[in-house]
Amino acid sequence: MEHGGRAEEAFGAAAGARFRMVRLGLWAVAAILVVRQLAVVLGTPSGDRLTDLETWVGPDGVLDVKGSLYDSTQFTGTPFGGLALKPLTRAAEQALGWGWTFGTLLLVVALGLVAARALPQPVSRRTSLLAAPVAISLLMISLPVRNTLWLGQTSILPVLLVLLGCFAARGQRDSGVCVGLAAALQPALLLFAPLLWFTGRRRAAVATGATFAVCTALAWAAMPHDSYTYWVHHIAGVGLGGQADALANQSLHGALLRAGLSGPLEIVLFLALAAAVGTLALRRAVRYAQDGQLLLAVAITGCAVVAVSPTAWPYQLVWVLLAAVGRVGKRASDRYPWPVAVVLVVTLPAEMLLPNVSAAYSLRDNLVLLTALAAATAVPFLSTASPHYRSPVPTVYAAPVPARWPRVPLLPFWRRVVTRPSLLLELLLIRVCYAVYSSVRTAASGGRAVAEKHGYQIHSIEKALHIDIEQWANHTVVRLPWLERFLGFYYESFHFVVPLAILGVLYVRRPADYRWARGSLGIATLLGLLGFWLYPLAPPRLMPGLGFVDTVHGVQDLSRPDYGAMTAVTNQYAAMPSLHFGWSLWCGVVIAVLAPRWWMKVLGLLHPLFTVSAIVATANHWVLDAVGGATVVAAGFALTYLLSGPRRGAASGAAAERTRREQVPHPVSGSG
Repeated sequence: MEHGGRAEEAFGAAAGARFRMVRLGLWAVAAILVVRQLAVVLGTPSGDRLTDLETWVGPDGVLDVKGSLYDSTQFTGTPFGGLALKPLTRAAEQALGWGWTFGTLLLVVALGLVAARALPQPVSRRTSLLAAPVAISLLMISLPVRNTLWLGQTSILPVLLVLLGCFAARGQRDSGVCVGLAAALQPALLLFAPLLWFTGRRRAAVATGATFAVCTALAWAAMPHDSYTYWVHHIAGVGLGGQADALANQSLHGALLRAGLSGPLEIVLFLALAAAVGTLALRRAVRYAQDGQLLLAVAITGCAVVAVSPTAWPYQLVWVLLAAVGRVGKRASDRYPWPVAVVLVVTLPAEMLLPNVSAAYSLRDNLVLLTALAAATAVPFLSTASPHYRSPVPTVYAAPVPARWPRVPLLPFWRRVVTRPSLLLELLLIRVCYAVYSSVRTAASGGRAVAEKHGYQIHSIEKALHIDIEQWANHTVVRLPWLERFLGFYYESFHFVVPLAILGVLYVRRPADYRWARGSLGIATLLGLLGFWLYPLAPPRLMPGLGFVDTVHGVQDLSRPDYGAMTAVTNQYAAMPSLHFGWSLWCGVVIAVLAPRWWMKVLGLLHPLFTVSAIVATANHWVLDAVGGATVVAAGFALTYLLSGPRRGAASGAAAERTRREQVPHPVSGSG
């Protein structure tokens, strides 16, 4: 289709045109990401970008001065890497950054193209044509590639050499030369030699070892002192670079050091774990390579390299992203959690994926390592011989509900499935959305003067409408200590707990309704963030001259307001709309619609009533903030209806479940 121009013949004229538009759109996204990364790097002052490259080949870099490369720990490459970089020193001094950055971008594009062509077969023609721009886009937004471009590192080249050796080289000798050159730049990549050997490419494995030996010997002959320092004194580079126990070192060695182990015990344990991980990963990689999934085998081996290397810095972790090609799960709905989790781990900081609580620190500090270990040793990737590899168990969908308007839903493919979505994906979605919510809420500050100006505007509007009850409610509560304590407790305690509890119950008991509720809440929150950004607003308690009392944080010195430990990291001017009230109203509506008993519906509606009383009486919001919160929630429900149609109720879900059960054959009993 790509070369013969037969898109219409393959999919039909309309479908072929839509497919070409999608493909062009994906390539446009990839191009935009490439240009953006280029602009970010080259638009940064020279002293703040390409710092590793500057350290190596700048006017005072280690490659340009006499003496050993390792007189300092700034150069962490192999002696062969230093030997290869030395001829580039003078050119780099003249145009440091431009050529290197453009060259690295070309390597990233080549890496994406090779990876896309190496997808495990069989894949559909659509997948093969869309894979290249998707692969390049994912690489461009990944943290390893962004670190490589920012620091001026060489880490893309070894990965590309391995992929070229495994998928593009014409003969086994050329394949081995490529992998051997990669190992000469990063010795842990020698782990690919046994992969080649045990998958029948023995000449390539021998060529890998020979190329590595020749390159290392050449560097030893040219720089004997540096070679002795690297291979003997530092034991293949251990101890070079930053502190090995730093969070950036996502290897087993770094994790053990962070756990408090050191000395001979740590070394013995690291070697034992590295041997176990390497052996198990190679066994799995050989099995998947023989199964026809060579790219997955390469990714598994690369993840093992990350784990067993003495140091695995962020720019060396591209291998983990390649592990997303593995297929996991028998059901169609099970196919997404693994690749989505891998992409999130490799593209987002760990702080966005796991909460900032002490119980999660050990997981957060080693998140990339744990993902690499899971890919190398534990994740049950499907074999191509499995009947579910190409034909997973289909998802059960709820029966469609007729809409009142002919053009609703606008997105008919957004159907309400009856089966539960992946719990892992939902937890990741909630966590990432909350991190984005917190970041936008914090960043969307227009300054105190603007926020106070808007506060006076809101106060004037309320006075004109005769709804300015905030001061009366606030002073009344101050005179009643028990009510002040209750409303303060309610304000601080139920904002997140109640929505999460409702989502949890719906996830377990009413999966179709869970999707409807989750979608409407997400849209309402997105609209609320837009309000924070466009209209920073000071709450009553931070308005000077109006006489409000902050019942939650105490009496304020409005020249320097203090609202507790979060003073420096929160935006107290994100008041319009009030998502405190908006989320509580969402809870009340969901309970009123879905609860089976009338008294449950009444209790659900009491939550927004208590919440609006708390936010007004504690001087944390204006009355119009609550109106804004109600508006975005109403818009959330309305847009959910507009995009996906009416809610699929429990009745339709139960009917679909009964239909599915009736289609399952039952054994015929004897006549007795």
